[in-house]
Amino acid sequence: MWREATDIQTADMLRLPVPEAEKITEVTTPSDFQRDLVADLGERAEAVRNREVEPREDNMLKITSDGRKLALDQRLSDPTLPDDPESKVNTCVRNVLQVWRDTEKIKGTQLVFCDLSTPKNDGSFNVYDDMREKLIRRGIPAEQVRFIHEATTDAQKKELFARVRSGEVRILFGSTPKMGAGTNVQDRLIAIHNLDCPWRPSDLEQRQGRIERQGNMFPEVQVYRYVTEQTFDAYLYQLVESKQKFISQIMTSKSPVRSAEDV
Repeated sequence: MWREATDIQTADMLRLPVPEAEKITEVTTPSDFQRDLVADLGERAEAVRNREVEPREDNMLKITSDGRKLALDQRLSDPTLPDDPESKVNTCVRNVLQVWRDTEKIKGTQLVFCDLSTPKNDGSFNVYDDMREKLIRRGIPAEQVRFIHEATTDAQKKELFARVRSGEVRILFGSTPKMGAGTNVQDRLIAIHNLDCPWRPSDLEQRQGRIERQGNMFPEVQVYRYVTEQTFDAYLYQLVESKQKFISQIMTSKSPVRSAEDV
């Protein structure tokens, strides 16, 4: 009935001339602290299910939010903890640096998506500043690494996007709401990095839509996903994929799928 009343055209139906995306999943090993805290989150979830705590004291949304932060970087749970060299933040820094070097002659650009730990400008630890400092220390000029949050007006965003398209700014950090729809920087975009998993399938589509786009000079591009083992990462990606499969069934009349592989 839905299909008879609507005219839905999804991206795979339109077959637009967009780059071929190589999807790369980087799986990192959790630290001892992350393992211990995930076990603690499990105990909190059990207490919530058994109604041993009041919802205002603890609930599944709080637990999942804490789990997402823990999977991103252990310092978000405790700023006094050391920087784990094998964390997905540091893995992402290494990949960004390698792609930057490999495409230096043609000024290839990259987007780093992270909805958590955005810059607050209050001196507190955040992933954005941590990654930028590491990239600059390893030889990337400071003016080539920017945050979307620095552009506070439409005019400033327009200027920033133009600099990304020209290759003056080669690495742009941002969250899905600020760097999703309306961000036209695809001209030299060679890679995007998903540091965390958003809540909605449409958010993941918006991220990927920045690079799988007409006007990109590269016929092949890279889409990185970073997953910390034994944390909420795999669960969240599977949850988003499950949602998308059922949404796609309604939009395209495809036969029902009742299982999803763990990414």
